[in-house]
Amino acid sequence: MRYGHFDDETREYVITTPHTPYPWINYLGSEQFFSLISHQAGGYSFYRDAKMRRLTRYRYNNVPTDEGGRYLYVNDGGDLWTPSWTPVKAELDHFETRHGLGYTRITGERRGVRVESLFFVPMGEDAEVQKVTVTNTSDGPKSLDLFSYVEFCLWNAQDDQTNYQRNLSIGEVEVEPEGPHGTAIYHRTEYRERRDHYAVYGVNTRAAGFDTDRETFLGGVYRGLADPEVPLRGKAANSVASGWYPIGSHHLHVDLAPGESRTVTFVLGYLENPQDQKWADDEHQVVNKERAHALLGRFATTEQVDAAFARLGEHWAGLLSTYSVSSSDEKLDRMVNVWNQYQCMVTFNMSRSASYFETGIGRGMGFRDSNQDLLGFVHLVPERARERILDIAATQFPDGSAYHQYQPLTKRGNNDVGSGFNDDPLWLIAGVAGYVKETGDWGILDEQVPFDNDPALADSLFEHLTRSFRYTVDHRGPHGLPLIGRADWNDCLNLNCFSSEPGESFQTTENKGGGAAESVFIAAQFVLYGAEYAELAERRGLTEVAAEARAAVEEMRAAVLEHAWDGRWFLRAYDYFGNKIGTDEHDEGKIWIEPQGFAVMAGIGVERPEGQADGVASGPAVQALDAVNELLATDHGMVLQYPAYTTYRIELGEVSTYPPGYKENGGIFCHNNPWVIIGETVLGRGGRAFDYYKRITPAYREEISDVHRLEPYVYAQMIAGKQAVRHGEAKNSWLTGTAAWNFVTVSQHLLGVRPGYEGLVVDPQIGPEVPEFTVRRVARGATYEITVVNSGADGARARLTVDGTEIEGNEVPYAAPGATVRVTARL
Repeated sequence: MRYGHFDDETREYVITTPHTPYPWINYLGSEQFFSLISHQAGGYSFYRDAKMRRLTRYRYNNVPTDEGGRYLYVNDGGDLWTPSWTPVKAELDHFETRHGLGYTRITGERRGVRVESLFFVPMGEDAEVQKVTVTNTSDGPKSLDLFSYVEFCLWNAQDDQTNYQRNLSIGEVEVEPEGPHGTAIYHRTEYRERRDHYAVYGVNTRAAGFDTDRETFLGGVYRGLADPEVPLRGKAANSVASGWYPIGSHHLHVDLAPGESRTVTFVLGYLENPQDQKWADDEHQVVNKERAHALLGRFATTEQVDAAFARLGEHWAGLLSTYSVSSSDEKLDRMVNVWNQYQCMVTFNMSRSASYFETGIGRGMGFRDSNQDLLGFVHLVPERARERILDIAATQFPDGSAYHQYQPLTKRGNNDVGSGFNDDPLWLIAGVAGYVKETGDWGILDEQVPFDNDPALADSLFEHLTRSFRYTVDHRGPHGLPLIGRADWNDCLNLNCFSSEPGESFQTTENKGGGAAESVFIAAQFVLYGAEYAELAERRGLTEVAAEARAAVEEMRAAVLEHAWDGRWFLRAYDYFGNKIGTDEHDEGKIWIEPQGFAVMAGIGVERPEGQADGVASGPAVQALDAVNELLATDHGMVLQYPAYTTYRIELGEVSTYPPGYKENGGIFCHNNPWVIIGETVLGRGGRAFDYYKRITPAYREEISDVHRLEPYVYAQMIAGKQAVRHGEAKNSWLTGTAAWNFVTVSQHLLGVRPGYEGLVVDPQIGPEVPEFTVRRVARGATYEITVVNSGADGARARLTVDGTEIEGNEVPYAAPGATVRVTARL
């Protein structure tokens, strides 16, 4: 069952009913100001940090779901309704939400009145703009009263939801009924004391009235947003909040002849004043509103709003022009060309901090997460990728380990989470290598970057990579495999924790000392990214360093094959006591997905006749991925491990606390499915790789939206596994490493166009379902038009013709900026 459809021409997903199985959301903003908005206008806004600079309030875990947002009430002669359906939920004659690239358009119609609201964050602005057009579609005149509504958060979102003994006494507002650009409401809680920032919620016309006190607007503490007294009465109360719950509401009276429309614009903005410019009066009672007036003045007319919206469209068109595909598969094209890249950019901005599953309170930017996310957006905004790399590296410790998270507002490590996740250091090598291949910016390796944000400890970025590499070399266990520490990529595999205390965090509790738990996943990661480190060293002229690194990589490869091969697949780990994890000897947790995918990606156990590139590979790698297909693959993706654990295993940690089939305990953790897909392309089995890709990719799951439940245009982190009660149901959409890894998978391995150090590698492996396609790729200022004629035969590798001349190998040398290179690849 579908609840809407893709509009590929406008690059929008069109939702045609408010009754989706779960709120389907979008993100507004791509610089410093961000908003989450659902198809029913729910969500909230913040500046830079969803915890510390929250502008509007949203209630997670609420009943009904998705209460709190930016609402517009319509009183049509006593008939009260909301064009977003919620919160009033009056039956609509027409409903449509269009989620686009950085904007959302919600249209509702009832009894001859149509209201269209366009929401977006303009480029270069710290504000959400809401353009509202009201049209009389009836045969008679309409006299309408409109009431806007937002509820202000008291800045710190965590304190806002917990510290009521203080917060219910500190709310403050100012109202400007007749400002220079209409009526404006200012939220200034704590501005009088320590803050230098405030929020403005303005409308570009003089309002008939306003309200800033929630209880007055609702009509008391026993009424809700579905039946608020002020909109029902049709007249604002002009209330001024003093403590309790400050809100912003404008009352507009609109008279419309048949067929007539009126457009108004609301602006919700964030402003900062220098300390010496905070006040407009000597008594320090009136906020200096100069910057707010300037902001509202930039959106005072419909023409200004339309121009800003056009600039936003140009911005996204430019970003998405870097990589595109044209094929006979419309689902493939729309995911590659629009939605996957769009999700990569949103994930770049948010990391894992603010979605409908992450409250924006508990997590900062992940060291591991941000390096992986970079792989999916570096081609879009390389200059911002560079900045992100330097931010990440500055949180690394001198020994090469790292804070697991850092805060976006301060760019400093998060002590509450700490360190000890032993996969973290190697991801920095992955991110930097991906950046250098994309840009050719070798100078970044010479940038002086602090350790632990201490300038006195600064050294070159390449030295940071060296310490990342050495950290793994220097922290190995009895089998020569890397020590897992607090955890590896799988945060829930806590082999040194042994927690028996209810509510204790597996990720932060003190680990038991003296053990030698080892990670096969980190071993495979070291083989893959250790080779990248060696290559970077070689290209810097450090031949001895490169040789030593390659020797360490080969030593690790041998250790995996000797100590981590279980006969049909790779082990997952060795526990604290030196016992195997992920072995056929066990009844539960026999096989885990992570080492199978990553080991094959790294080429471990991949065997081919000497000098032969074509043909399907052989060796342990093939056995491992055949076991994945047999034991882990389902119609909804590959489960993380099987069979799932049915009892708590204290020696394994959090992984065994989930019910069977959910999250890390046998759920389909979409983030790691791409590693197997890439592994299948390494083996030369493109048909199976593309089949796996389609099982988790949202556009291919649109027809089962009633099962999947979440948005059919972006990836979810998790889909319930085959042992779950609700197999196929997704959770935690948007902010997941799945976005970056699936874009890397489809663009660089299935379609097979990826940047190398000297040129674009063209090596498609997608099977027979896509017999011909064309990739347009901009790299280092040149444009490459790559037409692939695909036999679909397993193991076939492309022969390349570049500008009419056949070349040896599969790497197309980088051309001069501005050039156009035409490539034909035949398999």
